Amino acid sequence: MAFELHPQLAKDCAHICDLKACRVLLMNNSQFPWLILVPMRDGVREISELGETDYQTVMQEVRFCTAQFLAHTNAHKMNIAALGNMVPQLHIHVIARFENDAAWPNPIWNSGVAGAPYSENVLAAKTSEIHALLT
Repeated sequence: MAFELHPQLAKDCAHICDLKACRVLLMNNSQFPWLILVPMRDGVREISELGETDYQTVMQEVRFCTAQFLAHTNAHKMNIAALGNMVPQLHIHVIARFENDAAWPNPIWNSGVAGAPYSENVLAAKTSEIHALLT
């Protein structure tokens, strides 16, 4: 069975690249620089459901992407989370946070900050930039 990205993630994000285990996406939200890593394993909802090899690979990819994204954004803090309350497919958020961002110091979820999508040109440019960082 081929990997299928959850429709909500496909709607909300732009594809950056596929690593060994994870599909890397850019959340289309200009308020926060925000990657989402989706392990390309169908039917997996929780990190604990990954096999040992997949788990190690996913964690290495999260670490790699976080380090690259931190250097690229010069963020004050990187937030990493795997919530999955709304989208059941396992996905890991990597969000660059800044002391002057609209939700600081609170979590971005339910912060009252409305997400504004990138323009088409900016989204394409950011996706290309991040692709170059990760591949």
